[in-house]
Amino acid sequence: MASLTGTIKVIFYIILFYYLFKFLMRIFAPILMQKAVNKMQEKMQEQYRQQQEQYNNTTQSTNTAPKPKKEVGEYIDYEEVK
Repeated sequence: MASLTGTIKVIFYIILFYYLFKFLMRIFAPILMQKAVNKMQEKMQEQYRQQQEQYNNTTQSTNTAPKPKKEVGEYIDYEEVK
């Protein structure tokens, strides 16, 4: 059987670790959240830059060299005769 002092020690350590964890989370959680937000913001800015570059590349390529239309021939409208 477990002794009473051993059980009290275990309960004391559990409570001690709980309050220690709670105290450390109050200190480090805002720092960790700020780093996560900054990282997410950097990713979003990078995606925005890439989209802007793609948009600029496509608009420049379409504006600079318009493709000449192919002259295939004369269009003739046929009517069905019954």
